Amino acid sequence: MTDILLIRHGETDWNVEKRLQGHCDIALNAEGVRQAAALGRALGEEPLDAIFSSDLQRARDTAQAIADARGMTVQTDPGLRERCFGAFEGLVHSEISERYPADFLAWKQRDLDARYTAGERQAETLREFAARALNSLTRLASLEGYRRIAVVSHGGVLDTLYRHAHGLGYEHARNFDVLNASINRLKWDGARFHVLQWADVAHLAHTALDEADNAR
Repeated sequence: MTDILLIRHGETDWNVEKRLQGHCDIALNAEGVRQAAALGRALGEEPLDAIFSSDLQRARDTAQAIADARGMTVQTDPGLRERCFGAFEGLVHSEISERYPADFLAWKQRDLDARYTAGERQAETLREFAARALNSLTRLASLEGYRRIAVVSHGGVLDTLYRHAHGLGYEHARNFDVLNASINRLKWDGARFHVLQWADVAHLAHTALDEADNAR
């Protein structure tokens, strides 16, 4: 049995602009830095055996604030990265719709096997991304010697795990929050994930942006 604190990275300027980040390595903005510091304070008294993070700096720097408050080290894992969106990355929704209308429609329909036009990097299909995210989380949750871990990742990873834990397919519109700097508590029983608490932002002074309203 492993307890997991699954955390979305703090806010970035691209989140505010609703610009799709994907694998683009975007830094936290001033609000994101504040959120990360608040996370560090909020989790300061909770026992943790390890802190894992996506290797993208918006997640890594959020995790580092938690680690610094406890004198711990962040272990990075590229398997925790956001989905790669190919040519969509760096664009806002209206630009994607105008430049890649067929791809945009497949994205909005949550087509599991659509591969969007390549950009600097080749896009992952939703099926490929979901498998990667779940495999990475399962691997970390199954590590021996760790009973309680923190994992800092991205909106798409949180969305994938919540759906998996609740048996929700991607054909269902999302009816749950995926918030910047939120704490989401789960348990791994050796076979499946169980959500204990979701989208806790009580440690933040005001509302965090939801993933549906900004870029991942």
